Amino acid sequence: MAMTIASDETTRICDHCDRAIPSSNIDLHYAHCSRNLEKCKVCGDMVPKKHAEEHFLNTHAPQVTCSLCSETMEREILAIHKGENCPQRIVTCEFCEFPLPAIDLAEHQEVCGNRTELCHLCNRYIRLRERYNHERRCNGIPEDNVGSSRDVRPAEREQGAQRMQPPSEYSWRLLVFTIATAGIAILLGSLFFQKTMETGPVI
Repeated sequence: MAMTIASDETTRICDHCDRAIPSSNIDLHYAHCSRNLEKCKVCGDMVPKKHAEEHFLNTHAPQVTCSLCSETMEREILAIHKGENCPQRIVTCEFCEFPLPAIDLAEHQEVCGNRTELCHLCNRYIRLRERYNHERRCNGIPEDNVGSSRDVRPAEREQGAQRMQPPSEYSWRLLVFTIATAGIAILLGSLFFQKTMETGPVI
């Protein structure tokens, strides 16, 4: 019943904000309204007097300032600027997904992209910047040299393996035989020379 009475109560239009106010409250409302609110000359909204300038700059001024980088621009391009062009907008690193300002992204990714991760298919360490292309062409064959990130061709690997193979058993025997023969020859020559010196020259 109180609501019915309230709805039937007469109203008056506030001279300051043009709103319909219950007649019993009009004097109190007008005192508060005229002291604290101001009508925007552009849109007609009632805004607090202390925020009137801020309202105009943020809503109606043709030139606005980006809150991230403080650059001044046309209002129409502010949204695009903040989303695509602002150097201080937050972006994420494509390698580690760390959020950082766009102006720092290139330097960060230069370092981050050179980090390596082990490919569990071929047991090679792959730079993060090369991971996508590597995953597309990786055949899953493990490398002999685990940890190598060089892409060595099979023929080169085979030649390197041949160069690294130890000498065969036959080669070892030949080397030992050569050294032993040379040693015996030197020993016999030394004994013969010593015998000749002891007996004196043969006439």
